[in-house]
Amino acid sequence: MATGHLSPPLAVSSPRRLTCNRNQPPVSAQPGRRAVLRSCSLPLLLGLAAADRGGWRIAAAVESRTVQQGEDGANGAAKASSKLVLVVGGTGGVGQLVVASLLSRKIKTRLLLRNPEKAVSLFGKQDESVLQVYEADTRNADAFSPEMFEGVTHVICTTGTTAFPSKRWEGDNTPEHVDWDGVRNFVSALPQTIKRLILVSSIGVTKYNEIPWSIMNLFGVLKYKKMAEDFVRNSGIPSTIIRPGRLTDGPYTSYDLNTLLKATAGERRAVEIGQGDKLVGEASRLVVAEACIQALDIESTQGQAYEISSVKGEGPGNDQEKWKELFAAAQSN
Repeated sequence: MATGHLSPPLAVSSPRRLTCNRNQPPVSAQPGRRAVLRSCSLPLLLGLAAADRGGWRIAAAVESRTVQQGEDGANGAAKASSKLVLVVGGTGGVGQLVVASLLSRKIKTRLLLRNPEKAVSLFGKQDESVLQVYEADTRNADAFSPEMFEGVTHVICTTGTTAFPSKRWEGDNTPEHVDWDGVRNFVSALPQTIKRLILVSSIGVTKYNEIPWSIMNLFGVLKYKKMAEDFVRNSGIPSTIIRPGRLTDGPYTSYDLNTLLKATAGERRAVEIGQGDKLVGEASRLVVAEACIQALDIESTQGQAYEISSVKGEGPGNDQEKWKELFAAAQSN
């Protein structure tokens, strides 16, 4: 169960999209499977800040005022990023950190979730101009509608499940259905106008028949991730693939956002990036989330796949120039 201050659960059936408006009742269910979340304040302004001894820390500054309408609202929107980033898997271990970091940059974010109410408990009640949530199960090819992708400029996909049978597999949540069917269905529904698609995959995907990767692939997780990678490459959408090592730092899926924002990468802040599926090791979820966001704007990453791991030392933080150097160095080796 999540800890800290949580918003009350939404009592709606078959929600489609969560939106926020002022001067209306808190929650109402609209025809056509749409849930409207009303009277929302913007309680959280998120930021990336340095922790003690130079470490990474995601910090939150709580803003109690209600989002202003009219002229003030328009001025605020003008200062925001022109991007609209669609995040799939935004309540997972990496996805939560991606969403928090996007909001810290004042980048408009849209989520596709099986359970839209979960976004409220994790990220608080956000104004629709900041965070939009749609209900969609990527395993279902008929779950998508054009409205979900309207205005979207960039996409980050962080969906995934466990490599070995677990409770997370219940309800056909297996690697085949999540890592292959889900990605294929979702990417097939994307408009060709998307400027960049970031897919989080895994190291070892090209070696799933070799020891030790074949052990990890006993139930097909690496094979299906590789199939998804190939589908993304052939989709015609500009893409970048991030292949992390074994994920550390979290996952934070049982915490609310206030707890999530205290996450640190400890001493493992330095980043190693490679290509050719040669890199091994562990990767901080914080580092992976930052790599996804940085790759959105670094032109040289288009059409590339990168392995990424975390090691002891000072890292690039959110310095784009340092990330450019890391990606460029990987391509030159």
